[in-house]
Amino acid sequence: MSQATTHIVVVGGGTAGWMAAAALSRVLGQRATVRLVESEDIGTVGVGEATVPHIKAFNQMLGLNEADFVARTQGTFKLGIQFRDWGKPGDSYMHGFGVIGHDVGMTPFHQYWLKGRMAGHAGDLLDYSVNTVAAVRGRFLPAPVDVPASNPLAGIGYAYHFDAALYARYLRAYSEARGVRRTEGKVRHVDLHPESGHVSAVVLESGERIYGDLFIDCSGFRGLLIEDALHTGYEDWTHWLPCDRALAVPCERVETPTPYTRSTARPAGWQWRIPLQHRTGNGYVYASQYLGDDEAAACLLANLDGTPLGDPRPLRFTTGMRTKSWNRNVVALGLASGFMEPLESTSIHMIQSGISRLLQLFPSNGVMDPVLQDRFNAQTRFECERIRDFLVLHYTATKRDDSPFWNHCRTMPIPESLQANIDLFRHSGRFFRHADEMFGSVSWVQVMIGQGIVPRGYDPLVDLMPDADLPRFLHGVREVVSKNVDLMPTHQQFIDRECRADRVAT
Repeated sequence: MSQATTHIVVVGGGTAGWMAAAALSRVLGQRATVRLVESEDIGTVGVGEATVPHIKAFNQMLGLNEADFVARTQGTFKLGIQFRDWGKPGDSYMHGFGVIGHDVGMTPFHQYWLKGRMAGHAGDLLDYSVNTVAAVRGRFLPAPVDVPASNPLAGIGYAYHFDAALYARYLRAYSEARGVRRTEGKVRHVDLHPESGHVSAVVLESGERIYGDLFIDCSGFRGLLIEDALHTGYEDWTHWLPCDRALAVPCERVETPTPYTRSTARPAGWQWRIPLQHRTGNGYVYASQYLGDDEAAACLLANLDGTPLGDPRPLRFTTGMRTKSWNRNVVALGLASGFMEPLESTSIHMIQSGISRLLQLFPSNGVMDPVLQDRFNAQTRFECERIRDFLVLHYTATKRDDSPFWNHCRTMPIPESLQANIDLFRHSGRFFRHADEMFGSVSWVQVMIGQGIVPRGYDPLVDLMPDADLPRFLHGVREVVSKNVDLMPTHQQFIDRECRADRVAT
C-alpha cells in the first residue's frame, strides 16, 4: 500500500524551525513536502549557543561535515561545564562529558574514588576524567578512530559552542537544497477545522492561506499554534526553578577560547560564558523577584571578559512545559513546547529529541492517531521532568546563605523524585538511571559531589579489591589520564588545524 504525501508546515524559523525542516526533509524524502514560514522582522531568542554531545548524532544523521559545520558557525568545542560559586562562594567544579576513570566489572569508578577519599588517598574527582583534565588545561582532541576501548581517550565526549543564528542559516541552506520551501511573512490568523478542531491553514498578513496536514509550531515562547490557537495549557515550574528573566550580550574575545562553558553563580541567579571563535557569548539568568533589571544589567556588564558588542538583550520566560507538546495536528518544538533555563545547555537537545520522537511516531497518510500522540506526550513529559530534576539539583544542593535568592533555593521543597535520588546518593553514592533519561550517572555524580553532597558510605562491592591495591589503582588511573591529556593539542591548535572560521565564507 502506497503512502500518501504528508504536507508539513513549519511555523517559525530560528534553530528549532530549521532543525525540524532539515531533519524532516532528510528522513522523509518524497513521503512529505515541507514548507517553512518565517518573518525576518521577528527576531529569534538565539541563546542556545552551547550544546550537549547528543547533537553530534543529529548532525551525523544529516550527513554534515563536522569541520565545515564548526567553521561556518564560528564554533568551538565543549568538553563540559565549569560551575563557579554554586556550592559556596569560592567553589569550582567541572561537569564533564565522557567517563570518569574506568569501572571495575559492574561497579562504577566513583565508588572506588569514594572509598579512597574516605581513606585520604584520592585526589579531586576531576583528576580522573580525560574530559575534565583536558578542559582545565585548555586541550582538545576527539577520540582517535583506532584507539582501543581501554585507553582513556576512547571515553572522550564532546559537544559544541556555536553561533545559533549561523547554525540556523547553515541548516536553511541545507534544507532548501533538499526541497524545503521557505515563505517570508507573518501569520495573521489560524484557521481551525469546524469539526475536528485541527489547524487547517495559517493565514499570512499578505492574505495567503497555507494549508497542511501536520503543523510544527516553532514560534517561540508565544506558541502561536499550540497555545494561541489550540489553548493547550502550560505547566508552570517556577516554584522549583524561580529564575524568570535573562539578559544576553556578546563581548569581544580577549583570550583563546576555553573548551568548556562557564556558569558562575550570582546573588540572584547565574551568569553564562560561552566562547566562540569570533566573540564570547554572555548572559545573566535571574529571578526578578530578587533582582531588578537595571541591577542585573549592571552586574552582567561588570563581569565581562571584553568590551560588550551591544546592549544586553532582555528575555522573559516561565520555566515549565506545555501540558501536551502534540495536540491534534500540531507538534510544538523548542520554546513553543516549554522552557528549561539554559543551565545545562538542554534547549537544543530538546528540539532534537522532539524531532526524533516525531520521526519515530510519524503518522501514516497524514492521519493524526491519538495512540501516537499519547506516546509522544508521555515521552516528552518524562524527559522534561527528569531534566527539571537535574536542574533543580544545582539550586538546592548549595550551602549558600548570602542572599534571599539562595536562601530560598536551599530551603525550598523539591520534587519527590529528586529527593529520592539525593537520599540514595547520600546513603552510599549510588545512582540509577531511569530508562533513557538524558543525564546519566556520570553527570549526577559530578554535580552532587561538586556541590557538597557527600555520601556516608560506598558500594560494598568495592571491598572486593584489597585495601593495598586501591591507592595504586587510583594513582594509576590519574597518571594515565594526565599523560594522555599531555599528548593532546591545545584547543586553539586543533581549531586552527581543522576548522578555523576564516577559511570559509560565512
